[in-house]
Amino acid sequence: MSDPVRACLIIIGNEILSGRTHDKNLPYLAEELNKIGVRLAETRVIPDIEDTIIATVNECRAKFDYVFTTGGIGPTHDDITSECVAKAFGVAIELNAEAHDLLKSHYEKPEDLNEARLRMAHVPVGAELVQNPISKAPGFRMENVYVMAGVPMIMQAMFQGIKHQLIGGKPMVSRSVGGYIPEGTIAKVLAEIQGDFPETDIGSYPFLREGKLGTTLVVRGENPDDVNQAAERIRLAITDNGRDVIEDTGPAVA
Repeated sequence: MSDPVRACLIIIGNEILSGRTHDKNLPYLAEELNKIGVRLAETRVIPDIEDTIIATVNECRAKFDYVFTTGGIGPTHDDITSECVAKAFGVAIELNAEAHDLLKSHYEKPEDLNEARLRMAHVPVGAELVQNPISKAPGFRMENVYVMAGVPMIMQAMFQGIKHQLIGGKPMVSRSVGGYIPEGTIAKVLAEIQGDFPETDIGSYPFLREGKLGTTLVVRGENPDDVNQAAERIRLAITDNGRDVIEDTGPAVA
């Protein structure tokens, strides 16, 4: 199996860490990346602190094939992501002519493009813009780092515009099997199945429904045959323990 193409998401914003805003970008990005064969291998949630943003961007861009940041590119004083990414790459930040024109086209009255909003047209020198079809204020790309908005609707539109640039590997497929069986009862056989199918990832997710404990087992991998064989072993392990299989998403296909 070839080495997977791996990505990291950096979620930037005190509002996420405070719990006031619930992030919706992670599940969307994970699912969309998987469709093109890129695995979201890590996610970090960090505050609006310059040193933290710079250090995190530099660490992650050296470690992963792709890095995506969300948040911190708006017009307010705490939107410092653009400046921090510029410092991470050791370049200046400048008023980008194309970004300036985009913002001017968005506001009917010239005076509406005030100093605060004009900050959104400043990007690192050498950056390639990431188009924003909703509010025009662009994101940007520096090498393997894509800087995008935190607002989910805008982030999703930005991603759809750049996903053709991403070169992925083989997409992961998955199959879920579950039953009213505690994790501890099936843990030993799960370890054996995982050992027999090392190219898959088997996740165990307990649940409580109608007062009864159960577990959903999710098998993920690049090879549908491996995923399906492992899932069938899990089905057998559940029924061998005298429990019914109450969930099965069916055979995984490429």
